Amino acid sequence: MEYLTTVEMSEKWNITSRRIGVLCSEGRIDGAVKKGKTWLIPAEAKKPIDARLKKKDKIEI
Repeated sequence: MEYLTTVEMSEKWNITSRRIGVLCSEGRIDGAVKKGKTWLIPAEAKKPIDARLKKKDKIEI
């Protein structure tokens, strides 16, 4: 299984690496593991839906 860092995923998902770190710490990205200070995320992981949006505004990606 190939893993990517938060910086690499931020380029793929077009969100900040800080936000991805928060999503990982909240357990919202399946398969993410922390090694030292770095989060490793499976390359095939799906971007979680933004929970900050209202229910009627949610758009599935």
